[in-house]
Amino acid sequence: MPHGMDTIERGAIKANMGGLRRINVRTFSKLLLLVAVMFGFGYAMVPFYRAFCDLVGINQLGDRTTEIAARNSQIDESRTITVEFDANAQGPLRFKPAKSSLTVHPGQMATIEYEVANQQPHEVRAQAIPSYAPAQAASYFKKIECFCFTQQTLKAGEAKEFPVVFVVDTKLPKDVNTITLSYTFFDLGKNDANQRADATVDAQSGKLSAGATGGGKGSNG
Repeated sequence: MPHGMDTIERGAIKANMGGLRRINVRTFSKLLLLVAVMFGFGYAMVPFYRAFCDLVGINQLGDRTTEIAARNSQIDESRTITVEFDANAQGPLRFKPAKSSLTVHPGQMATIEYEVANQQPHEVRAQAIPSYAPAQAASYFKKIECFCFTQQTLKAGEAKEFPVVFVVDTKLPKDVNTITLSYTFFDLGKNDANQRADATVDAQSGKLSAGATGGGKGSNG
């Protein structure tokens, strides 16, 4: 009997292990499928994002590959393109282009300076977002250097000049002769250090005010 019981127990253990293996294989297969689906979804989102940016004329941030293309492009001297520059600022920032327009040939590298000044009594962070008119020009306006690639920090009362180095693609449709590049500078608020400092000052002011009020009541009583 003991020998028979051992055989039964070993058989049960093997059966359980076999069942666990099958469960593990199914679980692993499902995880692999999930990873593949997530990867495919993320990959598929890229063209949707680019299509949306092209539709609304929003810059596709982080596109730094244009420098190589600009170096290798041929200048089309048979065409001239007028590039107009516009600037808008959210909050008390003074923001404007150094020139209102430039005339360039497709394939020709050009530079425009933008001037921004922080008119607030504290340091701020700001982000510039470009847009284009006509919207289709966004795909042919290649920025090589731009302050819009990253957030900018401006000290209290500080003024800066930012260059934008660009080239208009030679494949720009023939019916487009004027491109308007417009930047909106968004004030993202104070830096964390400034916010903490202001919060500390406010808290201390509140305590002093409360103490003064309490002292006044005590003296009146």
